[in-house]
Amino acid sequence: MSINSIKKIFFVLLLFSVSCKKNDNSEASKTPSGQNAIAYAHSLAIYKQKGYSIVKIINPWPNSDKDFTYILKEKKGIIPDSLQKYPTIEVPLHSIVTTSTTTIPYLEMLGVEKSLVGFPHTDYISSKKTRALIDNGAVKNVGQNERLDIEKLIDLNPNLIVAFGVDNNNPMLDNLKKSGLAVLIQADWMEQSPLGKAEWIKLYGALFAKEKEAQKLFNQIATNYNDALALVSSQQNKATVLYGYMYQNQWFVARGNSWIAQFIKDAKANYLWSDLKGTGSQAFSFERILIKGKKATFWITSGLFKTVADFGKSNPHYSQFDAFKTKNIYTFEGKTGATGGTLFYELSPSRPDLVLKDYIKIFHPELLPNYTLTFAQKLN
Repeated sequence: MSINSIKKIFFVLLLFSVSCKKNDNSEASKTPSGQNAIAYAHSLAIYKQKGYSIVKIINPWPNSDKDFTYILKEKKGIIPDSLQKYPTIEVPLHSIVTTSTTTIPYLEMLGVEKSLVGFPHTDYISSKKTRALIDNGAVKNVGQNERLDIEKLIDLNPNLIVAFGVDNNNPMLDNLKKSGLAVLIQADWMEQSPLGKAEWIKLYGALFAKEKEAQKLFNQIATNYNDALALVSSQQNKATVLYGYMYQNQWFVARGNSWIAQFIKDAKANYLWSDLKGTGSQAFSFERILIKGKKATFWITSGLFKTVADFGKSNPHYSQFDAFKTKNIYTFEGKTGATGGTLFYELSPSRPDLVLKDYIKIFHPELLPNYTLTFAQKLN
């Protein structure tokens, strides 16, 4: 799969109490005993029990009709008979293979990045810390998401492979399970709430017996995010925002309930497609975008463009937009790692507080005079 294909997939996706007792044969984990450790995420639930945890992955892909339940068993934990039918994962993990760059920051934040032994297409990883592990041979390239190298994975024999699916047709995941490899399906990319995405660090806290550390880290991120919200609470939504760019004769815009739209709303700006119901993205023709976005004061685009001139060369019709004429164009994809991995794709889900601050800096620069943009870059 090409870099451009991966980026498009990511872009579309981006915009897009019953007690469990031994010998109880009732359907368990639908309403497990204990409090769900998850407050914001909609596709993740974690119920801590004595000696084990119940993890539920809900709505793992669009229009999904199935959920996944996993049991995280501690060393001396005893799993009730009613939960034996679910996959059991021994924790804490000592080795892991993940298939999405969004997991890399979670591992690093928890200080367990050295447990990563494999990753598909390692060039996509931008973190300097994990890139050093790759360069030293500690992290093996295990193919690509849709064509994982099963033989290499069998040789690595990780405690767990954390993968994701875009639909219910994924023979690669079935082949991994048939090979005796433990697989967990995650769905952080399905979250549309900024703090909902970040809360997935708690899954890795549970996998590595670092629940307290994960909770502390998440609490700080949530505090930072809420502090940023308070900073702009009295501001007026004066800025109007055009989003996206032409891709193969179509212009994809984030729907009004999407992750991106939420950031723009939280940063107190007027997103032009905030009334477009749903999550994910929707394609429009250039003409429809021009009618609605011609007079937008800001343009948030994508790609590796550095200058307005280069951006304009990619499509001469861009010059019709006011934001192009005033050079008020920003991209969040310009910062890359040593091998081309995009920092925003990797880090932004786990650090929504920094994303929000970037947006506030763009729309209300006077509120953050000493803040340096983390992801965003203005085209010069």
